[in-house]
Amino acid sequence: NWMNLRDAETGKVLWQGTEDLSVPGVEHEVSDAWQDAHELERHRRPDQPFLLFAARVPKKILKCKAVSRELNFSSAEQMEKFRLEQKVYFKGQCLEEWFFEFGFVIPNSTNTWQSLIEAAPESQMMPANVLTGNVIIETKFFDDQLLVSTSRVRLFYV
Repeated sequence: NWMNLRDAETGKVLWQGTEDLSVPGVEHEVSDAWQDAHELERHRRPDQPFLLFAARVPKKILKCKAVSRELNFSSAEQMEKFRLEQKVYFKGQCLEEWFFEFGFVIPNSTNTWQSLIEAAPESQMMPANVLTGNVIIETKFFDDQLLVSTSRVRLFYV
């Protein structure tokens, strides 16, 4: 379906994407920075699908005190405890880890899930020119403890 990122203070949409992050075995716009992707690939289990997308996000998003992420998804299956875990990698090193819980998902439904992500203090933020192409956000989608899908998005700040 789709996902967007908004400035949480103003509500202005800063980025929106429609890539289907649930399609197994797909790679999009991997760029020439293969090293980090291969490092992440070495640590995944063989039964996990590998997805790598690229997102071109406005660098002004790094100035936001908080970002609202809105995720629209469909599910054919009922899920008791839909949740996701995200890790933010910079040059292969995990810098941050976030956990989000949605809960019960009705079968054959379309849902919208909004989450608030607070920024680190400005003194801890790296500049866009250092981050661009070097950040991968790995998202694991679960139904309770069952891994449903894994996606990776490489960020480019424009």
